[in-house]
Amino acid sequence: MSTEYTFPDNAARSAAAADAPEFETEKLTINMGPSHPSTHGVLRLLLELDGETVTRCDPVIGYLHRGDEKIAENMTYNQFVPYTDRLDYLSPLANNVAYAIAVERLAHLEVPPRCQAIRALICEMARISSHLLGLGVYAMDTGAMTVFLYTFTEREKLYTLFEELTGARFTTSYTRIGGLARDIPEGWLGRVARFCDGVLPVVDEIDALLTRNRIFLDRTEGIGVISKEDAIAWGLTGPNLRASGVPLDLRKDKPYCGYENYEFDVPVGTKGDCYDRYLVRLEEIRQSVRIIRQIIANMPDGPWYAEDAKKIFAPPTDKILTSMEELIQNFMLVTEGPQMPAGEVYFEAENPKGALGFYIISRGGGVPYRLKIRAPSFCSLSILPKVAVGCMVADLSAILGSLDFVMGECDR
Repeated sequence: MSTEYTFPDNAARSAAAADAPEFETEKLTINMGPSHPSTHGVLRLLLELDGETVTRCDPVIGYLHRGDEKIAENMTYNQFVPYTDRLDYLSPLANNVAYAIAVERLAHLEVPPRCQAIRALICEMARISSHLLGLGVYAMDTGAMTVFLYTFTEREKLYTLFEELTGARFTTSYTRIGGLARDIPEGWLGRVARFCDGVLPVVDEIDALLTRNRIFLDRTEGIGVISKEDAIAWGLTGPNLRASGVPLDLRKDKPYCGYENYEFDVPVGTKGDCYDRYLVRLEEIRQSVRIIRQIIANMPDGPWYAEDAKKIFAPPTDKILTSMEELIQNFMLVTEGPQMPAGEVYFEAENPKGALGFYIISRGGGVPYRLKIRAPSFCSLSILPKVAVGCMVADLSAILGSLDFVMGECDR
């Protein structure tokens, strides 16, 4: 014997739903990270979820904390140079320059034109290296593996050039207070020029692979939008600020290292979403190549260190071994550090991640009394609790990749 069942019509279903009691959903709290994939290092995100929607996001940092600022207050000015490599360890050459200029301004020291040109050159090479890595892992976060292989191949070529110049690939410690560790090797500028010729077609290939890719557009357009007002209020700098429509670039607005002598454009976004942050960094690579070519074409001759830096620079080894005066000078530099005047100074440089600033208070002597580091990644990460709310869990990977932070300078 069979029983017939009649399905209710739409009106009956609506009436039944209206009479049904309301159900409250329970929010779920989970940890995302700390793990290297997606969270870009030792970052932990404490997430509150309503289904797949993020209702709260608290970044938990400090897993990489080393106390760099306190270390600086217990070291001589020269000894702290290698520690700046470990801040944004994806662009150590640029970190060295920012710190050295801050101390030089404290000491009222002017470096010669050749030193300034070489510093600008290595800063732009560091920018290309950092953006190549940033774009590669950003593409991988959104599901594109091929771009990662392209960018890391070019980055490896840069690391070979860094090794030829500094003797190290990763933590370079090339810049010195008052100059550089050494002059550029013979033929090196030609190899840099050849790299520039080769990297631009790769950038065009990345452009073709991603910029109009339907999946990439769906993952990035309209996601993680940061308005111009919010970007300013939360202290964003660098590409993240410019992607929100603020055309601030310290190389243009407060030039240093001779940047006022070079022609280049500042890419600026309009929407401030993940897609705009990608476009800004892609164009910045092209502009950095443009600057590098101008530097190579107009590289000045002359010394690569300031003549007045003799009390900061260690004497040449042959003179240390043959002259009592140089031996004593080297001993004093190593044990007491370069003697700086009392005062305070703040300088910030346009690093790949944004404005890297050093605030130094000196009471005289060879060790800073206080040193504070203004880390751009820390400020970029601070806006995450605001921008993540309302997005889906899957969007977090795209947002984190677009902010392009590095935990070395977040935690310091």
